[in-house]
Amino acid sequence: MTEPAPQSAPIDPRLLELLVCPLTKGPLEYDRAANELISHKAGLAYPIRDGIPVMLVDEARKLAP
Repeated sequence: MTEPAPQSAPIDPRLLELLVCPLTKGPLEYDRAANELISHKAGLAYPIRDGIPVMLVDEARKLAP
């Protein structure tokens, strides 16, 4: 029997209000399904690991055009 994938803790909405994209200083959108913070302006998705946003451009995933 396989174990279900661990659910990561949701990000605190108050924290989300304070965070901006480190590249553009623009707003971020929380993608709960992918557990990422999306910067549409920069075209990047920042991962959230163990409930902590990783706000490093080098760690971000490029969004498809």
